[in-house]
Amino acid sequence: MQKTLEKRRSDLFAQAMEKTSDSSIDDAGLWEIMRGEAEVKAEEEPILGSYFHATILNHTSFSSALSFRLASKLDNPMLPTMLIRDVIKEALEDDPKILQSAEIDILATRTRDPACLDLTTPFLFFKGFHGLQAHRVAHWLWNKGRTTMSQFFQNQISVTLGIDIHPAAQIGSGIMLDHATGIVVGETAVIEDDVSILHSVTLGGTGKDQGDRHPKIRQGVLLAAGCKIIGNIEVGQGSKVGAGSVVLEDVAPFVTVAGIPAKVTGKNEGGVPALNMDQKLD
Repeated sequence: MQKTLEKRRSDLFAQAMEKTSDSSIDDAGLWEIMRGEAEVKAEEEPILGSYFHATILNHTSFSSALSFRLASKLDNPMLPTMLIRDVIKEALEDDPKILQSAEIDILATRTRDPACLDLTTPFLFFKGFHGLQAHRVAHWLWNKGRTTMSQFFQNQISVTLGIDIHPAAQIGSGIMLDHATGIVVGETAVIEDDVSILHSVTLGGTGKDQGDRHPKIRQGVLLAAGCKIIGNIEVGQGSKVGAGSVVLEDVAPFVTVAGIPAKVTGKNEGGVPALNMDQKLD
């Protein structure tokens, strides 16, 4: 049975806390830990004190801080930050899963990325996290029938962050978009939970096919840098696609594929590629 978002968040939180030497925060919530980290950063780098206050310390909740952070990233001369923030806040209040998924994404990044040394880093500095959370709001808008506003969000994400995800694409939680520049995800694509995607990955369609025409990426998959998955095909659970590969056919679960076109190069036994981030092909 698939774990609930709350259970998955709890499990990831425990894993993230194993990476810290401060045992006193084991029982603290994610938001309290982030505020503590921001306070330390503000003391270490006083010139950025106002930045840390604006993004984290002036907010009373993770929800408030997230809506502010995303709105500031998507600012547009034709639609001021505060109006964008109102839309984001509406989405977060209407669908608690958006916020839960954002927390799980932060924890997933903390546990997988060796360049991520704390919980505030992805929230403040990783555009893959920003683009993914903005997409969650765009997806909520799309499902509410507000297609024009959802397309505005998609365009702003693409222009400001270099990530192009169609608002209709379905994306689970525990997703890490590492570096993220050049990621393209088509309209009918599905990305399940606990997937890691590196930069310049494309989940695209073929020709002028209508309807369901984009890839389905199952749980635990690792898509290495620059790979292209094309068409209404499935990359099976726990599989890995090598860097620069072109995948045009279904990929079985728990295998590694690589090449142009991609062929099976090995089996994945005893680990989840998206979690261990091992990009070797054997």
